[in-house]
Amino acid sequence: MNSEINHIAGFQEALNTLEIDRKIISKNRKLSNIITGLAFITAVIWLIIKFHTLVLLGFFFVYGIIRSAIRIKTENDIQKYKAVYKTNIVTPALKNVNENLVFTPQSGISDCEFISSELFTTRPDRCNSQDLITGTIDETSFYFAEVHAEYKIESENKKHTKWYNIFKGIVFIADFNKNFSTSTVVRPKNALDDISSWLSKNILSFGNTDKVQLENIEFDSKFVTYSKNQIEARYILTPAMMERILALNRKSDETISISFIDSKMYIAFPLSHNYFEAPISTSLLVPDLLKADLSIVQFMQDIVHELDLNTRIWGKE
Repeated sequence: MNSEINHIAGFQEALNTLEIDRKIISKNRKLSNIITGLAFITAVIWLIIKFHTLVLLGFFFVYGIIRSAIRIKTENDIQKYKAVYKTNIVTPALKNVNENLVFTPQSGISDCEFISSELFTTRPDRCNSQDLITGTIDETSFYFAEVHAEYKIESENKKHTKWYNIFKGIVFIADFNKNFSTSTVVRPKNALDDISSWLSKNILSFGNTDKVQLENIEFDSKFVTYSKNQIEARYILTPAMMERILALNRKSDETISISFIDSKMYIAFPLSHNYFEAPISTSLLVPDLLKADLSIVQFMQDIVHELDLNTRIWGKE
């Protein structure tokens, strides 16, 4: 285990205890798969030798009861195992990053706040959020959580529904120390944005557009910015702030989205990895067990410094 967290009282003991539980769960999973394989082989043999159908049905009835009992017990054990892992392993490890951090696994960012952040134009039909982490650095409070937002498309007869991702990753929220008069949103740029901008300038006249043209060429090549208050948008997105956002974006695997609403800054980081989850098929007793989890927490915490959020330019109105 990493020396940085080895000193936490009871940490290694908690890992050793959980490793025993993990092995039992893994064993029960394998047992369930073995029983399923044996049932399939038995059914094939039964069909070949043409045993009575009622006997075969009786066999599958017994098999179903046994497999269901094992599956239900295993699923219950997994839920308990994951909960204990987050409480006894992840929570104390986070204190090593920042004593102020509070980890609430069952909580997340509400559907209402995700929608009101205006980070995405599609309204979700289903939005799940968990693993809320809150903290403060100097004068700046922040929180972030994993979010998976989806929308659905139903067939004409409404018998089939397909779900599509709007966003999967981490949403970070921080106090910006100013109550904005309106929202300013920075989203990833694509070809459609370029075409829309060209049409607006050369063919169509939309009057007072919400799109903000900024002086940073690299920033405008990566993002498209919208605001109904052009002056306030430029006041927020200073040359220094745009450079900091670009630097932050370079550290992300995919282009981030940002919004400034009320007195908060929202940042959406698209990510495929599911953090803070206890492994089942691999051992807990490995040196890099929490490396990815603690790295992402440190990354999120560093945003306060990266964007210089502790520099109080304004007071809240």
